[in-house]
Amino acid sequence: MARGLAGGTRLVLASHNPGKLAELADLLRSHDVSVVSAGALGLPEPPEDAPDFAGNARIKALAAARASDLPALADDSGFCVAALGGAPGVHSARWGGADKDFAAAMARVHREMGNAADRRAWFVAALCLAWPDGHTETFIGRVDGTAIWPPRGTKGFGYDPMFVPAGSTTTFGELDADKKHTVSHRARAFSQLLVACVTRPR
Repeated sequence: MARGLAGGTRLVLASHNPGKLAELADLLRSHDVSVVSAGALGLPEPPEDAPDFAGNARIKALAAARASDLPALADDSGFCVAALGGAPGVHSARWGGADKDFAAAMARVHREMGNAADRRAWFVAALCLAWPDGHTETFIGRVDGTAIWPPRGTKGFGYDPMFVPAGSTTTFGELDADKKHTVSHRARAFSQLLVACVTRPR
């Protein structure tokens, strides 16, 4: 059985990405969990050298939990393109460079895809909840869709403006936050976390 979070818990969000912080804080707001960011606590960003999303999320969550002596929640997520063999994948943030320039990152995806007929793409999010004693719980969410060009929308962050989820004609970059929270990869992983660790009977 998954380990639960007690009501009123103070939780560290182990991310320095303002877009992810805002999205996770929104998702947690109604669940009697107060949040503080790793940046606000002055925690360093650990090297993310795992080969997959779950491994990188675990690295970040454990580092924050041990440094703060609080439970910590970390996200590792990325944009994957079939025609690029799943890239940029775990390197999604790095494609934006030191300045996290995702306009340039999206342009690189478009450039490297070229005229590929296969436009399939997907977002993956791994959420890891860690405790200072080293215990972790990990949850994976995925949304499949299509990579489009040119990008559309100024909402969201990262690669959102060039991704249309399956069954929709609207990019993630065009969705209001409330709507995105019902369909995103991060929301899918978060719903699993809620059932297992937050809203289950205690």
